[in-house]
Order: sequence, then structure tokens, then C-alpha cells
Amino acid sequence: MTCPVAHDFDPLDADYLADPFPTLAEWREQAPVFYAPSIGRWVVTRYADIDRILTDPATFSAAEAQRPVYPMDADAAAVLAALPLVPTMSNCDPPDHQRFRQVMARAMSPRRVAALRPAIEARTRELIDRFAADGHADLVGALFHPLPALTIFTLIGFPLTDAEQIKAWCADKLEVNWGNPSAERQRRSARGMREFVDHCAAFVARRRIEPADDLVDALVADERALTDVEITSLIFALSFAGHETTTNLLGNMARHLLGRPGAWEEIRADRSLIPGAVEETLRFDSSVPMWRRVTTRDVEIDGVALPAGSRLVLAFAAADREPGVFPDPDRFDVRRANARRQLSFGRGIHLCLGAGLARLECEIVINMLADRLPGLRLAPDQAVAFTPNLSFRGPVTLPAAWDPPLEA
Repeated sequence: MTCPVAHDFDPLDADYLADPFPTLAEWREQAPVFYAPSIGRWVVTRYADIDRILTDPATFSAAEAQRPVYPMDADAAAVLAALPLVPTMSNCDPPDHQRFRQVMARAMSPRRVAALRPAIEARTRELIDRFAADGHADLVGALFHPLPALTIFTLIGFPLTDAEQIKAWCADKLEVNWGNPSAERQRRSARGMREFVDHCAAFVARRRIEPADDLVDALVADERALTDVEITSLIFALSFAGHETTTNLLGNMARHLLGRPGAWEEIRADRSLIPGAVEETLRFDSSVPMWRRVTTRDVEIDGVALPAGSRLVLAFAAADREPGVFPDPDRFDVRRANARRQLSFGRGIHLCLGAGLARLECEIVINMLADRLPGLRLAPDQAVAFTPNLSFRGPVTLPAAWDPPLEA
């Protein structure tokens, strides 16, 4: 079958960013695999096809996952090419991937993640204390952005005094790898990424001589003997992946729970619904709407023949609203029985190691918001904005209001 070409498909178009789901649904039904010249890649939209791709790393390599989507300025590209990094988790294939995953799985064990609960609860309480009496706040800026970043930086071992700088470097990575900034901004962001890598490398070197009870120390001490470059590459990746997606998940979750009549009241009355609300948010409005792979050999997907080296975009946001998999898919339902089948956390060998931590943070935050902010509601008539990039989706701001406590 000849692959359809979508000349007008632009994942950075403002209307698409605001609501990509009608466009993706139309393509999923009419041409589930199509070529998008705007990004130079084939887009795959059906659940079964994406599930197959994610569980066949021999045919569909992860090497493409972290490369810039759009053509790069030559000077910026040279800076990125010289970064002293190696593929580790999301952009690594077997057999090396297994070695890195085993080490990281041990370092991010359920015990270590569970031990973070008191600190996450305390930090959530502290952040809410800063604005609770005001009766209004931007929930993203005041809570959803700082909390996951501070949590993952604490797990890694970074001093929290470095948090603002690290978050700025992570923004550089988001812009360069998944957005389409100007040449000047590419050069600036590439320099920021170089500074970020140097910071990670210096921290690993310090842990070699100053042990501590953190994730980097666990990686340094692991008997499988990772090199400093490998550990640097791991924490460089984790510093970004460990908070960006959770910030988006919290923002999407609050937006849909607060924006639908009765949904927030239902959650406040029955907290056992929170885990289902997390999974349904991931399905209904994925914080990772698209991810990437590249074919290692000639292959056919849904009748479309693709040569080796074909760059693919896997549209999780389309697959997670496929009617044959999720009945009545455009309805947000926190009681949906199969919501956990969502693809946002991946499949197979690349299933997200941080899924448990993200779920824990959501449980704590939603419970505490329900307890602490009576009458919580979205500010009226707000236009929700999203950062223009291919792979990460969440509201940039989320103004909300509630009933502040009466003064004595």
C-alpha cells in the first residue's frame, strides 16, 4: 500500500496543540499510518500497531527517541554532537539497555520510592502553605512544577539550592530535542545542555569521593561498575524525565477533574477513585502524546511498507482514544475499567521505571488539594496554553481559586 502523505499535518500548529484529538482520530480512521513532511517521519496511530512496535525492539530501535525532531543550526548541532553522553535508557537498545535498566531498577526500587512518601507529603504541604491563604494561585507554577522537580532532584542527590538552575537546563533540553526554536535559541539551549552535562559529571565525580545515601551513590557503588560517563548520562536523562512528565500529568489531571461538573466533588468524597483518575488522565490526555522509534529493517505496518531507517512517531494520544480498545473514548471517566491499558508509560523493555513515583506524587497531591483547598475550582474563561513541542503535553499555567479560611 502507498503511504498517504499529510502535507497539512503540523504538530506545532496552535490549533493542533490546543486540541490534537480530532485530527488524530480522523487520521487513525482514514489512514492509520501516514507520512508527515513537516517532521520528516511516519506517524502511527493505532493501538495494536503501537503496542507491536514497543514490544519489538529488534525491529523498532529506540535510538531515535532523544534526537532533535527538527533540522538543527550547524553550531548548535556541533555542541550537541560533542556532549560526552552515551545512550542509556529511553534511547538505548539491547543488549546495553538491559544492563542499564537492571542497575536503575535496583537504584529506583519500590522500597526507595516508598521511602520518599514522607518527604513528598511534607514538601507538598509546605508548597500549599505558601498560597493556601490567598484564595487563588497558578497551580502549575506554585505546585505542579516545583514538586516533581524537587522530588527527583532529592532522589538523585542534587542540592535543592541547584533546583532552579537545573530546571532551566531541563527547559533547554525540551526546547532543543522536541521543539523547533530559532537558530539563536538553539545555540543558547545547546550551550545550556553542555553546562547541564558538566554539572552532572562533576556531581558524579564528587560522589566517587563523598558517598551519600542517594541514587547517584547507589549507581557509583553498584558492583556492575558503570563508568562515570554512563552514570552522568543516566542522571542527565533522569533529571528531565523524572519531573517534566509528572508536572504535565498533574496539570492535565487537575484540569479535567476541576473542569467537569461533579468530577472534583466525586474525588473528594471517594479518594479510592484517585488511582483510576490518574490512569484515565494518562489515557484521555496523555502527558506524552507522541514518542519515536526508527526501523532497523524493512517492515510493513498496517499494510504500509516501510524501508529500514524509517523514522516513526507513535501517536499514543490517538491510540489511547481508539474506540475498539476504550469504549466511548472521548468521555473522561475515572471509573473506566481498563484505563490502565493506556500507553503513556510505554510497553515492553522501555516501560517507564518512574511510573510508581509519578502515581505516588499524584495520589499525595490530589489528596492534599482536596483536604486543604475547599471549593477548589478553575479560574473562569482561561485560555489553556501548551508548550510547542512534539512529545510533552500539559498546561503551562492553571489559574485556580478556592474559599480561603476566614480570618479570626
